[in-house]
Amino acid sequence: MNRIVLLAGLISILDVAGLRGQETNALAVLSLAEARLMALENHPRVVAARYQAGAAEESVKEARSASLPSATLYGTAAGEDSATASGPTRILAGGINNPSVYDRLAGGVSVSQLITDFGHTANLQAGARFAAQAEEEKTADVGEQVWLSASTSYFRVLEAQAVLSVARDTVHSRQLLLEQVASLATNQLKSELDVSFAQVALQEGQLLLERAQNGLDAAQATLTDALGLPAARHYQLVEPPPPDLASNDVEGLIQTALGQRPELLSLRAERDAAQRFALSERDARRPTVSAIGVMGNSPLHDDHLNDNYAAAALDISLPLYTGGLYTAREHRAEFQAKAADEDLRNAENDVIREVRLAWLNVNSTRQLEQTTAELVRHASESFDLANARYQAGLSSMVELSESQLSLISARIALASAHYELLAQQAALDYQMGVRH
Repeated sequence: MNRIVLLAGLISILDVAGLRGQETNALAVLSLAEARLMALENHPRVVAARYQAGAAEESVKEARSASLPSATLYGTAAGEDSATASGPTRILAGGINNPSVYDRLAGGVSVSQLITDFGHTANLQAGARFAAQAEEEKTADVGEQVWLSASTSYFRVLEAQAVLSVARDTVHSRQLLLEQVASLATNQLKSELDVSFAQVALQEGQLLLERAQNGLDAAQATLTDALGLPAARHYQLVEPPPPDLASNDVEGLIQTALGQRPELLSLRAERDAAQRFALSERDARRPTVSAIGVMGNSPLHDDHLNDNYAAAALDISLPLYTGGLYTAREHRAEFQAKAADEDLRNAENDVIREVRLAWLNVNSTRQLEQTTAELVRHASESFDLANARYQAGLSSMVELSESQLSLISARIALASAHYELLAQQAALDYQMGVRH
């Protein structure tokens, strides 16, 4: 029964005949789904987040490069210093390693390959992958925020249009009443006091209309910003379907949020990245084993040198004493990993609270909408009765004006409650990390 009353009330306040005049025929039609998609494609925050995610992906490639072969091309032209000559140089291209340098023009290549560093590079790569995943989830979280902002702004425009429709109906009905009372006063069937009251009521309705128009313009400006558009645009919005009833299983909603909220997924990835970085700092104190090879050719050189050269080596390095550098870096990374884990736990608690509050708000607003629909019905009946009494001369203009004001307030309250319910449902979806 309440649902029927609600729908009847909404039909009365969402009379779009006054909103869809000739000036709106040229406006582009924009549905809620289209508005959300437009915001996700155009909003600068989303675009910037995508760039950040792309930068994080390049960091993964940067970390992976340490485990891949490295080749460097050298070219050397050198002359001998006869004053310091004491023996042959050992490398034709890429360096000078002896006080005696033979004249030469040589080119060559050096290739190095990391064999193992006992997990240091592997953990750096894994940490970079988790960091890139965290940036991807941050992009999704920004998208969710933009999605919610576009949804809320869309509903506010519809609410402002509904209020404007009520204001137009009010001005129209009060204009007719003023004309009727003025005609009766001319025939001395009503007093000039009634005419004055009718004029005041009409002016109040015109003020309501001006405020409603200003509210609509402000809501449309907010929607334009939420869509990521640089210039103000007006759209013909489509009334969305009523939201589904919120589940009574709030614990199930909480589990959905804990598993799907991009913010939590990002924090989990950041925690995992911090843990891997701590492991890499621990492994930095272990040996590093690399293979190195050099080869080249010298087209012009001293007679003591060969035309070609080649060499290979196995390089092993192990830090013996660094003044506590590696230990401090390891402990710092461990503390950062523990802090990331606590940040995640705090965020999970926040999400649990936010889901509960959003769920309560949805249910409370739904009850408010149903109660307000009943109020509209009773206020409409009261106004009809007051109007009939006034026409029969059994009541004053004050009583009629008060009953009409009550009806106007009730209709505006119903419009606000209806679109607030849609906004609260969108907020609940955001808190759970889902989109409808």
